[in-house]
Amino acid sequence: MTTTAPVLDPVPAPLASGRGNARAPRPLVVTSAIVAALFAGPLLYLAIRTVGFGSNALDVLASDDAAGPLLRTLLLAASVSASCALLGTGLAWLVVRTDLPARRVVRVLLVLPLVIPSFVGALALQAAFATGGLVARVFDVGTVPRIEGFWAAFGVLTLLSYPYVYLPVAARLVALPPALEESARSLGRRPTEVFRTVVLPQTMGAVAAGSLLTFLYCVSEFGAVSLVRYDTLTLRIEATRLFDRETSITLSLLLAAVALAIVFGERALARRRVPIEAVGAGRRAHQATLGRWRVPAVGAVGVVLLLALVAPVAVLAEWAARGDGTRFGGTGDAADLVGPVLNTVGVSTVTALVATFAVLPLAYLTVRHRSRVGGAVNALVVGGFALPGLVIALALVFWVLGTPVVSGLYQSFPLLVFAYVVHFGAQAMRASQVAVSGIPTRLEDAARALGAGRWRRLRTIELPLIAPGLAAGAGLVLLATMKELPATLLLAPTGFNTLATRIWSASESGLLARAGLTALVLVACSAVLTWLVTIRRMDRLAH
Repeated sequence: MTTTAPVLDPVPAPLASGRGNARAPRPLVVTSAIVAALFAGPLLYLAIRTVGFGSNALDVLASDDAAGPLLRTLLLAASVSASCALLGTGLAWLVVRTDLPARRVVRVLLVLPLVIPSFVGALALQAAFATGGLVARVFDVGTVPRIEGFWAAFGVLTLLSYPYVYLPVAARLVALPPALEESARSLGRRPTEVFRTVVLPQTMGAVAAGSLLTFLYCVSEFGAVSLVRYDTLTLRIEATRLFDRETSITLSLLLAAVALAIVFGERALARRRVPIEAVGAGRRAHQATLGRWRVPAVGAVGVVLLLALVAPVAVLAEWAARGDGTRFGGTGDAADLVGPVLNTVGVSTVTALVATFAVLPLAYLTVRHRSRVGGAVNALVVGGFALPGLVIALALVFWVLGTPVVSGLYQSFPLLVFAYVVHFGAQAMRASQVAVSGIPTRLEDAARALGAGRWRRLRTIELPLIAPGLAAGAGLVLLATMKELPATLLLAPTGFNTLATRIWSASESGLLARAGLTALVLVACSAVLTWLVTIRRMDRLAH
């Protein structure tokens, strides 16, 4: 089989601001500006409402309701981002570039913790580690650590959030050519040295993108931190949203400001990175032999899966199995879950597709061209991920009901999908930017010299190269949509139930067996969709 050596092209221009100096085409700028304007709705709503509060908003920002929770929020988000960067990157390398046993199955399993709703995961882990709980019974121990406070929040969010890094890095590793690694191995370097000196520099863009998503997710997290009693900004926002709107909305704007500052900071750091373009055609990456590290690697992956997936799922299964009609409330009729399953799968798939195609022009604008609007576009899209789903839903209700022309969209399927896209579009955006940044300009120049037009280059050269990254982004959006709760409760059409709303209603009613069974169905659906949308695509490109 004919092979193509990798094309390496160190380019001094930045990842986030564009590698080339070509001026952006006007249609691309206009399209990106329109999409960004739609994403700006919630931020504009918060700004208008906060300005209307006048000096009262300044009093809120100067109070203890802002400073303490803000510092705790930043500490938690930074800590979890760092741990997820290490964990997600290491796991991606193990399942993509080593001879880890059963790696195809493990590749899917490692994604699934992301779909477990944070409040369900925290509740299940608390139950598993409680006195007399599952862990105490299985390992026959009397004293187990309490899942509470900063370290509990750190552990729970790390276990549930590392797929934000794992998926983009795995997609990037699939797309990388094997020749550089093979050359390093031929020079006698060990697998760990090859990873540190060759692989890691080529995946830093994906690591940074996933870490940013993790940070923004932790900033907006509510369910897990509330259960483990760690006081953050989102807890204050939720606690005051009914009786103290000034505090709730002002703190929401502060949360958005933090997100925008982090996005601009990451963009500034990205300007200093020198991306390496590399592509290889028709070659399968060599699998590094773990050798004596096989047992420790299997053990490490096993511990992650045990804590992040097996323990919560085991607790949920125990709840479902104990549906005895007393404290656990019974599982209910399984046929009642057919409708929520179809609704969940349908709306999640549509949202993933819409989000991926909506942000693709923005990814091209911010990565490949000079444009004054690029920074603002990037910040508006990515910043929306830091806002709680409740804030985005309230903002859309405010705009829709206040605009007679579109008031009929209230509690409609299109508005629900739009809310999901605004909330989770950043996940597709970051993955798309990493994918677009890896397209070698030499291939485009060669195709242009041969007379290939813009659309033909996109179809025959660019889309095949960025497909793994787009699939990873779509997978992240899909999984996040499946577990979203606040926006669904406020914006879903009447009678439109999802698995997440069923879990919430069952938990609120104390029907643990029903909540456990529904959560298990959610995890199973997520596994199938993740394989269909993301993992299968990566496997095809890796062979």
